[in-house]
Amino acid sequence: MAKGLFDLTGKVAVVTGGNSGIGLGFARGIAKQGGSVVIWGRNAEKNAAAKAELEALGARVATAQVDVSSEQQIIAGYDAVIKELGRVDCVVANAGLPPPRGGTLDQTTKDYLTFMDISLHGAYYTLREGARHMVKRAEAGEPGGSLIFCGSLSMFKGLPGKVPYAASKAAMGAIVRTMAVEFGKFGIRANTVAPGYIKTGMTGEATGLSQIDKYFASKTPIPRPGYPADFEGIAAYLASDASSFHTGDTLVIDGASLINL
Repeated sequence: MAKGLFDLTGKVAVVTGGNSGIGLGFARGIAKQGGSVVIWGRNAEKNAAAKAELEALGARVATAQVDVSSEQQIIAGYDAVIKELGRVDCVVANAGLPPPRGGTLDQTTKDYLTFMDISLHGAYYTLREGARHMVKRAEAGEPGGSLIFCGSLSMFKGLPGKVPYAASKAAMGAIVRTMAVEFGKFGIRANTVAPGYIKTGMTGEATGLSQIDKYFASKTPIPRPGYPADFEGIAAYLASDASSFHTGDTLVIDGASLINL
């Protein structure tokens, strides 16, 4: 029986912050193509709800309460994944914080460093430790793997008052490109997905269009906000062997808002 182009049967993906929003969109896309999904999130109730939703799609799902600001928790989390599922084929470093409020001069150094511990260092540790397992598997004779970072349009545009948010996204973009070059010999690719304005729990009402939704929709050539479902397809593609020669890229999913003058 022929398999689909994005078939993920037998592959295991770790998705940080995968219990809601864009992260859950990534996880759904992988689950729908037959991949096993491991969700890391700090909220046990949201983890359980996401697990039930993905299992209803027929996927094998595991969850863990992992704080990505802790290097040791990330390492232990991967050890548990290998013990339970035997491998890691894809890592989606999606966990992060929403942009801070207030101006740059009003934000404390402590707040800045705490933000970077999660959104920059946590994402880096997540991809680095996932790559360790992929490299080990490649050296044993089975190359391949996909590292994915969830960026934002702040990688390309100024974002007043959001220094740590923009800095973490831009820095991770450089890290991902470096990983693409360094790990390519193992068949491991590394890419960034850069969303535009996406309607999630962080951005307003759960149903209906808020004023902020309507504002961004008015500035987007495809005149609507984005939704987590818009990230299912790109996750399935990047996690699958269909993207085996696609690496070092930043894929913008924004309804063309970035290029709209």
